[in-house]
Parts: sequence; C-alpha cells; structure tokens
Amino acid sequence: MQSTDWPDPHSKMLCELHARGLSYAAIARALNAQFGTAYTRNATLGRGKRMGLVAAAALTSPRAQARPRSAAAGGRRRSPKAGAGPMALPPPPKPAAAVRLRSVGISPRLLSLDQLGTNDCRYPYGGVRDDDPITFCGHPRQPGSCYCTPHHHLTRTPPEETAVRPVGRLTLRLVAAA
Repeated sequence: MQSTDWPDPHSKMLCELHARGLSYAAIARALNAQFGTAYTRNATLGRGKRMGLVAAAALTSPRAQARPRSAAAGGRRRSPKAGAGPMALPPPPKPAAAVRLRSVGISPRLLSLDQLGTNDCRYPYGGVRDDDPITFCGHPRQPGSCYCTPHHHLTRTPPEETAVRPVGRLTLRLVAAA
C-alpha cells in the first residue's frame, strides 16, 4: 500500500498533465517514467480526487473515445474466436401486445378492511402505489365464495379458455400390503 503523501513535484506534474486533458492512466505512465515510481491509474485518480481534480475533469472533459490498442501497449488481449466476425447487436425487443383486461360493470362501495361485514365482497381495489389505500368491493357476496357474483366470475377462468382434456380409461391396480 502506498502512502497518501505524494512529493510536491509529483503532485505538480499530476496537475499539469490533468490540465492538458490526459487520462489518469496516461498520467500514471508519465509519472512512473519521469520519477521511476510505480503509481497505478487508481492511485493517480485517488490523488486527483483529493486535490479536487476529478470533479472538474468529469464536468469539463467529454467522455473518452475508445482507441485501438497497439501491440506495444502491452496488457492481455483476448484472441478472437475462429470464424467470428464483429459482434452484431441483438435486434431491439418487439413491443408487447396490449393486454385486454377483463372488468365488470359494477360500482364498488370501496370499504376499508375494518368496515367489511361477514357477507361483503372482498375483491380488492387500489394499492397500486405505496400511498394508495386498499379498499374492497363490499357488495353482498355469492354463497360459497369470497366475492360477489360479478367478481366471482371475473376471478375464474372463462369456459372458452379452459382446455378440455379427453377423459381416458382409468385402471386401478391393487397392490398387496407387505
């Protein structure tokens, strides 16, 4: 781990190179060549941030353009896969089809949970946003259901959407108990 106290000539050169618009990686290479140090890009970036240079660079300099690397620049390079050309971007996603919502022509009473009676419909309304209260239909419910007749039919799969499976022959086999 390096000390955070940089010598003054190093800090001055950092400021000068930053003012010229060099990247922090290029600044680190120049400092290392000039002074025989081993500063990394992150070390120069951190020093520049402590000196107040990073924010100014982010506001004034445009985003760096990608440059092709030369073989002399060093570093690891990935070898392209055999027969692979330039990577093509995937096609943009298709817009989703509009969903037709089922609804019922009923005007709910919009009762809160504590206002519901034992025979009131418990079909919920609201609660879409965090501050949106959840209320309930409140109409008389259908026997054997938690909902009134229109909401009971709304929450069940319509008969035309139900897949009819052919009834097959059922064979039962008795197995002797051990």
